[in-house]
Amino acid sequence: MNKNKKTQKFVVIGMLSSIAYVLMMLNFPIPIFPSFLLIDFSELPALIAAIVFGPLAGIAVEAIKNFLYYAVQGSMTGVPVGSLANFIAGVLYIVPVALMFRKFRNRKSITLGLTVGTILTSIVMSILNYYVILPAYTWFLQAPAMSDKMLYATVTTAIFPFNIVKGAIVGVLFGLMYAKMHTWIAKRSIHPSTSVSK
Repeated sequence: MNKNKKTQKFVVIGMLSSIAYVLMMLNFPIPIFPSFLLIDFSELPALIAAIVFGPLAGIAVEAIKNFLYYAVQGSMTGVPVGSLANFIAGVLYIVPVALMFRKFRNRKSITLGLTVGTILTSIVMSILNYYVILPAYTWFLQAPAMSDKMLYATVTTAIFPFNIVKGAIVGVLFGLMYAKMHTWIAKRSIHPSTSVSK
C-alpha cells in the first residue's frame, strides 16, 4: 500500500510539473511594468503539490518546470539565469504556504502563507536582482553594466512592485482554487488523519 501511495505521489508530482511548465510557457507582460517582466501562473501547480505532499514536493515541481523550460526554450544568455531566478522566486513563494498549512490546515493559514510568501519573494528577489541577477544578465550578454542608480531604480520601481502584484494575483487565483479543491486536498494530503477546513 505504501509503495502504491509513493507511486501515486510521483505520478501526481510529474503531472503537476508538466502543467506548471505549460503555464510557464503561457507568460505575458503587464502593461504597467517593463516588457522583460512576464507574469505566469506556474506557481499554482507547485502550491497544490506543496500543500498536499509537503514543501519538498512543491520545490520539486518548481525545479522540474524550470529544467524543462530551459531544456526546451534555452536562454538568451546561454546560461539559465532566468530559470534559476524563477526557481528561487517560486520556492520563496510556495514554502511559507506549505509550512503554514501544515501547522494550521485551514484557509486562513493559506492566506497568511500567501501573504508572507509574496512579501518574502518581493524583498529577497529585489536584493538578488540588485546584487546578482541583473548584473549577471548584463555580464553574460556583454552589455554595458548598469549604474547603481539605474539598478536601484529598476528594483524599486519594477522588480519589487511586480512581485507584489504577481504574488497577489496568483494568491487570489489559488484561494479560488482551494475553495473548490479542499475535499480533494484532504483526501490526498500526507496527513490524512488531520482534518482540512475551508
